[in-house]
Amino acid sequence: MNREKTRMRVIKDWVFVAVVVTLSFLAIVPLVLILSYIVKNGLSSLTWEFLVELPRPVGEKGGGVANAIVGSFLLVIIASLPAIPLGVSAGIYLSEREGGRLSFLTRLAVEVLHGTPSIVIGIIAYLWLVIRMGRFSALSGGIALGIMMLPVIVRTTEETLKLIPDSLKEASLALGVPYHRTILKVILPAGLGGIMTGVLISVARIAGETAPLLFTAFGNPFMTWNIIKPVNALPLVIYNYATSPYPEWHAIAWGASCVLVGLVLALNLTARIIARRWEVKF
Repeated sequence: MNREKTRMRVIKDWVFVAVVVTLSFLAIVPLVLILSYIVKNGLSSLTWEFLVELPRPVGEKGGGVANAIVGSFLLVIIASLPAIPLGVSAGIYLSEREGGRLSFLTRLAVEVLHGTPSIVIGIIAYLWLVIRMGRFSALSGGIALGIMMLPVIVRTTEETLKLIPDSLKEASLALGVPYHRTILKVILPAGLGGIMTGVLISVARIAGETAPLLFTAFGNPFMTWNIIKPVNALPLVIYNYATSPYPEWHAIAWGASCVLVGLVLALNLTARIIARRWEVKF
């Protein structure tokens, strides 16, 4: 009787493991199919000229997405400058003040902002910035993307700092270190890995956003570093070229898709590596 029970338990364990492995494999299959299809269609367009040249007029062969690559990096930099310090500061506050009305309202605002569709953020940035400035610009696009970065950085910072034991902070305060220096010199360095992971994940999230840029950055076929002028970006290139009737532009859209997916994968892998190497362990 005991042998039969043991055998049934072993069979159930094997069935459960088989189901979990099968479901995990099925979850990976769509990603593999999407990546393989993008690489298959876009790899032929990836040349050095494609990465360093500007787009050419309709009917001319060749051309590249250099302006879109530069514009994407410019937008990410503009978005990161306000979003990282504000997000980390808010995460520190929420980790230190779990109770209170202000903490509750801040968490509620972060959750609502995290669930707000990107196109709504683009419309808000259009009303706040584009209309008042009288032009589309990289600045308005960067601010719209920065708003999208905020909730990810805030939540990651808060959850990371909560993993740090209170004894570390109490030991620093007991030695006479002021509170602000304890936060800046002890608590933040201990959670630096998790914070950097959150920053990279937020950058990976905004790197592929298209809807906010349609209302703010708009696009530009020329190379520009001026933040108060329209700029191009890889998502805009993919959207505009993929919806065009020209086969040459379709090939460029596939190549831009391959570049964008590669950048997002690189950011996510970097975040995973940092999370593993600098994991908070006490």
